[in-house]
Amino acid sequence: MPFVECVPNFSEGRDPVVIAAIRDAIASTSGAHVLDVSSDPSHHRTVITFVATLEAAVPAALAAMREARDRIDLTRHQGEHPRIGATDVVPFIPLDGATMDDCVALARELGERASRELGIPVYLYERAATTPTRENLADVRRGEFEGLRDDVRTNPARRPDFGEAQLHHTAGATAIGARPFLVAYNIYLGDRSNLPVAKEVAKAIRGSSGGLRYVKGLGLEVDGQAQVSMNLVDTEKTPLHRVFDFVKTEAAAYGVAPTWSEIVGLVPERVILDAGARHIQLRGFHTGMLLETKVREVMNGGETVDGFMSSVAGPTPTPGGGSVAAHAGALGAALAQMVAGLTIGKKTYAAVEEEMKQLALQASSLRRALHSLVARDAQSYEAVRSAYQLPKESDDQRAARAAAIRDALIGAAEVPLETARTAVEVAALAATLAERGNRNAVSDACVGALLAEAACKGAALNVRINVASLDEAGAERGAALASEARKLLDAAAMHARIAEAAAERAMAAA
Repeated sequence: MPFVECVPNFSEGRDPVVIAAIRDAIASTSGAHVLDVSSDPSHHRTVITFVATLEAAVPAALAAMREARDRIDLTRHQGEHPRIGATDVVPFIPLDGATMDDCVALARELGERASRELGIPVYLYERAATTPTRENLADVRRGEFEGLRDDVRTNPARRPDFGEAQLHHTAGATAIGARPFLVAYNIYLGDRSNLPVAKEVAKAIRGSSGGLRYVKGLGLEVDGQAQVSMNLVDTEKTPLHRVFDFVKTEAAAYGVAPTWSEIVGLVPERVILDAGARHIQLRGFHTGMLLETKVREVMNGGETVDGFMSSVAGPTPTPGGGSVAAHAGALGAALAQMVAGLTIGKKTYAAVEEEMKQLALQASSLRRALHSLVARDAQSYEAVRSAYQLPKESDDQRAARAAAIRDALIGAAEVPLETARTAVEVAALAATLAERGNRNAVSDACVGALLAEAACKGAALNVRINVASLDEAGAERGAALASEARKLLDAAAMHARIAEAAAERAMAAA
C-alpha cells in the first residue's frame, strides 16, 4: 500500500496542551500514524512527523490544521523561526509505493480544502508550486505573518493559490508543498581548532555558493568539535555518499580528515543502502534483494498485488467482482499516469508539457480513489450480508430488517456506481493521452482505456445485480442508479474506441 510522509510545522512550541491536541488530531485519523513530535520553545515551533496512506494523508493534515487554527493566535506569537501561519508549512514526501505526482496531488487537495473548510489561504511551494517564484519556501515566507498580512492585500504577486487575498485574522496562511525527503546530515572534522576548515568546507559544498545544488551547509562548533552541518534536500539527485566524498576531498586540502558523521532524525532506508552499495562497489543492487523486504511483502500479503489476487481466489465472497473492477480501473489510471510521465520533459512534446502535468495529477488522484473503492466494495457487501442476518420473528423486526436490507442494497449499488463514474474519468484521460501523449507509449494509454472500460462494465453489472434485489419501496431509487450505470457504459465505450483509434493510427504510421 502506498504511503507518504507528512511533516507539518506549527507555530507553537511551549504549550503542551495545544501540542497534544494537534498531535491527537493526526493520530486519531484512521490510516495515519505519528512517528515523532519535536518542539522548540525558543523557536516557538513544533514539527510533527507522520506517515499515512494516500487516502488518509489529507484528512489527517486537515484535522491538525483545524486544531492549530482554533488554538494558535499569531497576533500574539513571538519566536525565532520565520512563520506565516499557525500551521506554517505542510510538506508531503513520497515513500515506497507513492510518487511525487501523488504528493503534488495531495498538496493541491489539502490546499483547496483548507481554504474552503478552514478559511485559511494557501500557497503551494516546492514541487507543488504553480510558479517558479514560489518553489523556494523562503520566498513564500518573505515578510512573515506581519509583512504578508499587509502585502497580500495590495500586491497581486502575493495572492495565494487558494483563498482570498487576505490572511486569516489569527491563523495567517499556510505553505503546502511536495518535496523529496530531507536528510539532516553532519560530518565532524576533529576538535574546535578545525572550525575554520569546517566553515570553508561548508561554503564549498552548499549549493548557494556553487557547490552541490541540493545541499545546504554551515560550519559550526558543536560540543568542542568542528562540524559541517548539512541539509540534503534531494538525496536522489545528491546522494549521501557523494556528500561524504565531497567533504572528505575538500577537508583533505587543509590536511584534515572526517572523524565521524551522524544523521539527525529519520532517514529512508534506501539512502543508507545506496551509500553502502556504493562503498563496496556493489552492482545491480535493489531493495528487492533484501530478505527483510521479502518478509514484509509476505507478512503484508493482502497489500501486494499477489496478496490481492490470492484473496480474490480464496473461497470467500469478498473481495469479489466489484473490488476487482475497481482494481482494474486503478491499473488503468496507473498506466495513464505512466504515459503522462513519459511525455513530460520531452522536447517533442513541449507544447503539451503543462497539460501532461495536469493529466498526471488527475491520474494519480483517480488511482487513489479507485484503490479506496476496492475495500469499500467489499465493505458494502458485508453490510448487505449483515442486514440479511437480522432477526425477523416479529412484525417490527421484519420491518426493521427490510429497511436495513434496502439501505444496504442501495449502498452496495452506489459504491460500484462510483467506481463506474471514476472509471469513465480514467477512460477519458487515457483517450486524451493516447491522442496527445508520447507516441511510443500509445499502446499503454490504450490498455489503460480498455481497463477502465472493463472496470466500468464490471461495476455497472454490480449495480444492476444489487438493485434487482430491492423491494418495491426501493425500486425507484434502484431504477435511477441502474439508468446512470447504463449511460456510464456508453461513455466508457466511446473513450475506449477513441484510444483504440489513436493506437491504430500510430501503428499505421510506424
